[in-house]
Amino acid sequence: MKDFAFGARIALGAALAVSAALSAAPAHATDYPTRPIHFILPFQPGGIVDFAGRVLGQKLGEVLGQPVIPENRPGAGGIVGVDYVAHSAPDGYDIVLIDPGIVANPTLQKSMPYDVFKDLVTVSIINSSPEVLVVTPQLGIKTYAELVAYGKANPGKLNYGSAGVGTTPHLAGEMWKARTGIDATHVPYKGIGPSYVDLMSGKIQMEFSSIAGALPFTSKGSVIAVATTGAKRPDVYPDIPTMEEAGLPGFEIDLWLGVYGPSKLPPDVLEKLNRGIAKALQDEDLKKSFAKFGLTPRGTSVTEGAAFTRSEYEKWKKVILAAHISLD
Repeated sequence: MKDFAFGARIALGAALAVSAALSAAPAHATDYPTRPIHFILPFQPGGIVDFAGRVLGQKLGEVLGQPVIPENRPGAGGIVGVDYVAHSAPDGYDIVLIDPGIVANPTLQKSMPYDVFKDLVTVSIINSSPEVLVVTPQLGIKTYAELVAYGKANPGKLNYGSAGVGTTPHLAGEMWKARTGIDATHVPYKGIGPSYVDLMSGKIQMEFSSIAGALPFTSKGSVIAVATTGAKRPDVYPDIPTMEEAGLPGFEIDLWLGVYGPSKLPPDVLEKLNRGIAKALQDEDLKKSFAKFGLTPRGTSVTEGAAFTRSEYEKWKKVILAAHISLD
């Protein structure tokens, strides 16, 4: 009887030890998420990242059954917010939405607080969105061909605006200069919005812009859209040619947004997030909201997202180095 009691105590102790170990183990997809997820938006409220993040966050929360809480952490062109997630606990409760700045910043900056490919994992690329090339009405130009002709006939007279040094509109302008051989001067602004005041008045003559930034002005004729940078024409600009259609083959720029998490996310949690985002992007209300700003829902597998991030990094690295652009 003593031996039986002793054995029972041993068995009970082992069971308790296993239970404690299981309760201390990291959460996996079978029970993830059990609490709200923090969705870091690394820019000020009001921009396209903020808008898309709040729309996606609401739908993703519905899919996962837990609130996905948007949290703005702006600073250093998105670096502050991305760094927060890169060094957060790899449990799936901190993720970040970021634009192509995530692949441009490592080349623009002399030093970075994180490594994009070692400290982060691509959860999903959530959308595609071309930029639109707009010109001031003061030039009297209506087409892309007329813009190119003017630029070649008047070297150094074109000034182009951007949302700031190293932003996608700036890099698009540098790529355009390299491809066309046209001499144009970069004029950076603190965001694409302020640039439109000078574009409408003719102080600057052209710029590449997000569709969201351009629509309020092109719809009123305050500025003229002459081309878009996607593989096909966006629904909001059905009559505006792509750059390839306008005469510049292979010139394609996508103002995409991607969701990233810490690199050591458990594979099953990563897959659950990826599948949740894919399902959220199929929501009809989300599609309608995205379409108003020229965003086409995309969604990628984890493998596809990683490959896309690497290819975009290599593309913009070449442009930045060739143009000698630096933020330091």
